[in-house]
Amino acid sequence: MTAVDQSRAAVLPGKRVGRTQRAPNLMRQQRIWGWIFLSPWLFGFTVFTAAPIVFSFILTFTDFNLGNPDKAQFIGLRNWQKLFTDPLALTALGVTFKFALVAVPIGILLPLGLATLLNSKALKGKRLWRLLFYMPFMVPVVSSIFIWQSFLGGQTGWLNRLLRTLGVVDPPNWLQDANTILFGFILMGIWGAGNAMLTLLATMQGVPTELYEAADVDGANGWTKWRKITLPMISPVIFYNLVLSVIFLMQYFEVPYIVTRGTGQPGNAAYFFNMHLFKTSFTFFDMGYGATQAWLIFLIALGLTIFLFATSRRWVYYASGDN
Repeated sequence: MTAVDQSRAAVLPGKRVGRTQRAPNLMRQQRIWGWIFLSPWLFGFTVFTAAPIVFSFILTFTDFNLGNPDKAQFIGLRNWQKLFTDPLALTALGVTFKFALVAVPIGILLPLGLATLLNSKALKGKRLWRLLFYMPFMVPVVSSIFIWQSFLGGQTGWLNRLLRTLGVVDPPNWLQDANTILFGFILMGIWGAGNAMLTLLATMQGVPTELYEAADVDGANGWTKWRKITLPMISPVIFYNLVLSVIFLMQYFEVPYIVTRGTGQPGNAAYFFNMHLFKTSFTFFDMGYGATQAWLIFLIALGLTIFLFATSRRWVYYASGDN
């Protein structure tokens, strides 16, 4: 072995050892800096999310009133027993589910129909229609409620004026009648369907054209192509909107609270469960019982979400094949 070979043999192993030593150090530094950058979020999540969740769960087993915090005491499962025997809570839960059974299908089918219409080649002025359908979603919730109260007013509302013009002698007082108030809330929700419509429209426009061309070769008509190609290809977005709709309706509060001024009247027809939760916690300051109600609606939303994910394998199509 020459002197050059010996020098190379002496240097190269040293370089290899140096690289193997630097690699773990670099990974360790990257890991440390990663935790440093994550620390503000972790702190916020722990203090403002995780800790309140744990504390609220503890409250469900206590008699804790904000008016007398010194008299808080452990009462076991009494809050849960009270919840399932409270007629007002059961009424509020029934109103919430009754509304959801109608609002969820409409909230899925209407954006789907609008997206299909705007995706049609025969429709003219698509950009204008997209803008008009999406604009109501940008209106703040409180402002939109005042607009709809004016539109659905019993005596001076625009809708009833139109109905009287068409020959309806005694149109309903939409937001003051127990039989029609939930329908009024559904109309308010329909007004903001433009957001879900745009996501569905974008997904439809991303469907490969080769699939439609192959269907044309096989002689498929428009309905068959929509049912066999478009609907399966956009099913993940439909599923996404469905899950969000269910979670949103389990938190439905602002519209009925503002319209009825927190009363849920007439006849408790608009007394949603979250209104009962709010009144229990922030009117009567019974935080133990209020936390129990919050956990009940959370568990219901969680159960429905798990059910949707479990059944999605049967009807949601993923191009990657991972269902």
